[in-house]
Amino acid sequence: MNSDNKDLDPEYEIVIGLEVHAELATESKLFCSCSAKFGAGPNENVCPACAGMPGFPAVTNKKAIELGIAAGLVTNSKITPVITFDKKNYFYPDLPAGYQVTQWFAPICRSGWIEIETANGKKKITLKQIHIEEDAGKLVHDARTDTTLVDFNRTSVPLAEIVSNPDFRSADEVIAYLEKLRSLLSFAGVSGCKMQEGSMRCDVNISVRKPGTQQLGTRTEIKNMASLKAITAAIAYESQRHIDALETGFEVLIQQTRGWDENSGVTFPMREKENATDYRYFPNPELMPIQISDDWINKVRAGLPETAQDKYKRMTEKLGLPASDCKVITASLRLSQIFDGTTACYNNPKEALGWIIMELLSIAKSNNIDEDNIEIDCQKFAKIMELVNAGAINRSIGKKILIKVMEEGIDPVKYIEENKLSMVSDSALIDETIKALLQEDKKSISDYRNGNKKVFGYFIGKAMKSLGGKADPKIVNARLEYWLSQE
Repeated sequence: MNSDNKDLDPEYEIVIGLEVHAELATESKLFCSCSAKFGAGPNENVCPACAGMPGFPAVTNKKAIELGIAAGLVTNSKITPVITFDKKNYFYPDLPAGYQVTQWFAPICRSGWIEIETANGKKKITLKQIHIEEDAGKLVHDARTDTTLVDFNRTSVPLAEIVSNPDFRSADEVIAYLEKLRSLLSFAGVSGCKMQEGSMRCDVNISVRKPGTQQLGTRTEIKNMASLKAITAAIAYESQRHIDALETGFEVLIQQTRGWDENSGVTFPMREKENATDYRYFPNPELMPIQISDDWINKVRAGLPETAQDKYKRMTEKLGLPASDCKVITASLRLSQIFDGTTACYNNPKEALGWIIMELLSIAKSNNIDEDNIEIDCQKFAKIMELVNAGAINRSIGKKILIKVMEEGIDPVKYIEENKLSMVSDSALIDETIKALLQEDKKSISDYRNGNKKVFGYFIGKAMKSLGGKADPKIVNARLEYWLSQE
């Protein structure tokens, strides 16, 4: 079975629903004051309350509720006036209390929608609900010692689970939805949505049926998908597995939860899929209902920052910047922050856009830095652009200084002074350098005058090198043209 097969049998229709778990961007956990930040040492951020010890009262994190309201606002959802928390009973080794606190009877948001766009056009994906719940811990399997360790740092970190209806009919639609949802949540400050850190994960519910059939096929759920590439491959494999089972009869499809093996490119059974009755939901008597007033909703709405869509519109229509470059900037919260930060210090949006696209992303890529993790002092970055634009240094020197700013945090002005990197604009010195080079290479001059225009670039390179890369390229070009035109 080929997991890379993207062409679904036309006699079947794929039906997909998603459950996206996004960690809410709070400083502390959902029901205690332990840090919710990623990257701490094993079991460093754990207290008796989030470790499930009895007798420790839970206190709901107000910020988590506000972020849940924000998630509802950006997904066009209805906010529930009175929400409650409930207990979902099941045992996992990384769930120390033996149950998960979630929202079953009164989730914070219902009946939302998100518009996506693929090659086939625009489509509205409807949401069943968004509910807030606590995360479980993390199991760490050590193959060397054949043991499994547990890290409870993630236990009780607040999650927003965004549950879609089964509206997806292709992997392309799924990816477009996840990218749009990531943009909405990250720009609103709801979640960092960093899949590589596990702060955004996805469960894929999938079935197939004959086109035109109303009844859904047997559903399987692929758990804890954490990359768009893996999600695409898993959907291709699992949909083909369903079709093969229906066509050949060699395998009986059952409702089950499956995992994804990245190395072999296949899904594998984990357990039979539970239903609501298996979880024995009941209201959590330790947590009081929370009333969400219209005033509270309006306050959250007023505090929402500019969306990616609004930023794109502003950049293209008001600032007149290229649409393709603006798409790159508005696809990433971090790049948008850098753009805004640099233009606040140096009001030249065109220069800022060019430097981010051409230089900053190039440096990040060569150093294997994800764009969401780029660290740069926007004030220093803006100063480099200003110095280049003013002719104090050339762009090549500017890029080298940018690397130094990113790696060492140097002060650009001081660094230029200490290393004598200011632009050489002395025409007499440039003339002297060019004449010396031409004097040394009469053959290349002859080649140029006989039509070999590549020689011009050869001389420009030699001249710039002789001048330490600090000359103004415009002056060097002009003076070289002059001297090559002399008999």
